[in-house]
Amino acid sequence: MGDLRRRAVGVLVVTLSFGLAACGGGGDEIDDHTLSAQQSAAESAAHEGHTPLGDLSKVGAVEFPTSCDPDVQPEFKRAVALLHSFFYEEARRGFTSVVERDARCGIASWGVAMTWYHPVWTPPTEDEFRAGVAAIEQAKRVGAQTPLEGDFIAALASFFCTSGADGCPAAHPERARRYTEAMRELHGRYPKEQEVAAFYGLALLGSATPADPTYQNQREAAKVLDQVWQVNREHPGIAHYLIHAFDSPGLAEQGLPAAKAYAGIAPQVPHALHMPSHTFVRRGLWDDSIKANLASAEAARAYAAKYHPGAASFEELHALDYLVYGYLQTGRFAEAEAVGNQVAAMTKTHPEFDFVVAYAMGAIPARLVLERQAWEKAAALPIPPRPFWGQFAFAEAHLEFARAIGRARVTDIAGARQSIDRLGQLRDAVTNPRFEYFRKHINVQMQAASGWLAVNEGRSDEGLRRLREAAGLEDALGKHPVSPGSVLPVRELLGQALLDADRPAEALAAFEASLALNPGRLAAAEGARRAATKSGRVSGGTRAN
Repeated sequence: MGDLRRRAVGVLVVTLSFGLAACGGGGDEIDDHTLSAQQSAAESAAHEGHTPLGDLSKVGAVEFPTSCDPDVQPEFKRAVALLHSFFYEEARRGFTSVVERDARCGIASWGVAMTWYHPVWTPPTEDEFRAGVAAIEQAKRVGAQTPLEGDFIAALASFFCTSGADGCPAAHPERARRYTEAMRELHGRYPKEQEVAAFYGLALLGSATPADPTYQNQREAAKVLDQVWQVNREHPGIAHYLIHAFDSPGLAEQGLPAAKAYAGIAPQVPHALHMPSHTFVRRGLWDDSIKANLASAEAARAYAAKYHPGAASFEELHALDYLVYGYLQTGRFAEAEAVGNQVAAMTKTHPEFDFVVAYAMGAIPARLVLERQAWEKAAALPIPPRPFWGQFAFAEAHLEFARAIGRARVTDIAGARQSIDRLGQLRDAVTNPRFEYFRKHINVQMQAASGWLAVNEGRSDEGLRRLREAAGLEDALGKHPVSPGSVLPVRELLGQALLDADRPAEALAAFEASLALNPGRLAAAEGARRAATKSGRVSGGTRAN
């Protein structure tokens, strides 16, 4: 670990240029000075112990013609803009206000229903789904005053429908595809309407086949969204959804213009400040990711202080997970540890039972020990009581995975087996279809931990086979949007095992494969350097002098 720590200061961190040439013109970029100011403000506010709520009036520019009372239309547009930035709670406040002020504005109830959908996260809970059904039924009762409003309401009603009625499917993926087809028809009917294009692009992303190697839906969404991007660089949804469309290793470079613009479009919206870091992480741009998530966490903290005093919001925890990840990749271990201590001290969250909250609280302490290769600490990692472990078993699995790997590395064979058995129990506890991705990932963790255990028990061939299989499974699963990356990529575990087995050329290939999927990771870069030195090669296969 000391070797890794010493070399951390020498890691080349590529800094993103926010110049006009890179952005393609003025007015759509956020420069380093702006990001530094946001970071300084965040650190200053945190030091002084207060988090004033910023101005939430600047949320971007949307064009959504409605028949609602002219007095409520500005608030309706603001709520739509907030909806595009996944600021669902605040958007719901706006739409509900419009409903209260104009009882004839049925499209505002459509907006309330949309706040319960959140397509690219996880499917709605049963309570959220019921709330969405109630809102869309209200929209249908009030009725639409224009064909466009009616078509938006009808499209969403194809998702928020009663199972079995009018061919309404029970499973979420089928509902999502049904809604996507309805939005496809709308886009054909209204090809020049920006909001139709934006919500159609989002629907495509929400119904994409998991880990599709062709990225069919993402590419189609990007094509639709880019048409609006060319004429409206202030649209929050277009920038946001383009980042999601390109949130994969082979496409991330194309997401940089949107990533550089988005925070400036909605500079006080937590998710808008965070979202560019998805692209930055994919490109290994750690300084930019750190700045983005410092600003996001601070904005989320300010909003929670006003509406949920004493609670840490899911938006803050989401940003802190990415922040810790960035600190670890730049060797800023003390700062990562400080964030970990901050999270460990949190006793109240909003929502109390939320998958983003649970994920971060499981992932952050696991990252802190695994990324630093602190195997003894990993082996003894505590699992503090949290009210949501039972509902979100995959979050607890991160901690148990860290214990399993740590115990295998320190040759606590009985302890490692116990942890692997516990991972199996946690996997089997994930029965909710909403979390199928995470159930599969626990299976990857079990396989990886079993591989390391076999290696340490002297069954090297079996262990390496298990690690290779686990790495392939993890590659196929891809990265979930809730996470900056695995708590420890299996290909890095495989590379380390191959190095220990004195197979440096194979180890180099494993580390390089990991870096291709996760550019700029500190441990993978160090592993590749060591493997290259031992094999007489340098990264890329060229023989060293």
